[in-house]
Amino acid sequence: MYIPSAPTNVLRALIDLAKHRYLISQLVRREVLVKYRGSLLGIGWSFLYPLLLLLAFTLVFGGVFGGRWSGTEDTRSGIEMALFIYCGLAVFMPFSEVITSSPRLLSTNQNFIKKIIFPVEILPLVAVLTALIHGSAHLLLLAIAALLAGHGSAAMLLAPLVLLPVWLFTLGAAWLLTAAGAYVRDLAHGMPVLAQFLMFVLPVFYPATAAPGVLRVLNTVNPLALAIDDVRLTLLQGRPPAWGPWWTSLLVCGTITVAGYAFFMRCREEFADVV
Repeated sequence: MYIPSAPTNVLRALIDLAKHRYLISQLVRREVLVKYRGSLLGIGWSFLYPLLLLLAFTLVFGGVFGGRWSGTEDTRSGIEMALFIYCGLAVFMPFSEVITSSPRLLSTNQNFIKKIIFPVEILPLVAVLTALIHGSAHLLLLAIAALLAGHGSAAMLLAPLVLLPVWLFTLGAAWLLTAAGAYVRDLAHGMPVLAQFLMFVLPVFYPATAAPGVLRVLNTVNPLALAIDDVRLTLLQGRPPAWGPWWTSLLVCGTITVAGYAFFMRCREEFADVV
């Protein structure tokens, strides 16, 4: 049975996935088009939705909350607070999209699983790439808004790079949750609740420095929290991330990706029996 534990096996896994690049691209295209099929704007909703969110945050957090977090001296204008929060959402929402859909991937694609020749391991990858397209729309709009707000700098070009550990983490989580979801059906119901919980635990709506002691410590090792801070650094402050923690996060998230793929491939032979 194939388990990518050694570097050579990791390379072999990458080669195997690359062989299915055409099928992957077609499935991603299908997922993006199906989501907006029948709507007047079509894929334009990928840009309109984040734009509406950005406008809503500007009005609510700038007008209602006055651009200030309770217990801190950090005061911002409406647009600045909206951009700050939207940086967190731009990182979190694609991750949330993947973890909430992953446990259902096998049950909703049973027609593929019953086909022995179909590479079922690409289904989580397709889900991540689809979310990446939506996440890219968020990031593009966020960068444009930051430029219009006067935050233009060369460091903005680093924003996609600082998100690499998060996307590796998301892919590893997708493989783990997809495989586990075949055995534990409750995951499909529990992950949306967990996603809502994580949205308020992570420094999405507040600066990491405003978190309580234990939560602040956890955020220093959480790849999502680190990515949120790094996106804010590059887009809003014009500064590169701290590369030491970034490399550590990249290594840890890469390991999680390999572990997720190994777990998926170990369980693969039983999917047709349990789904």
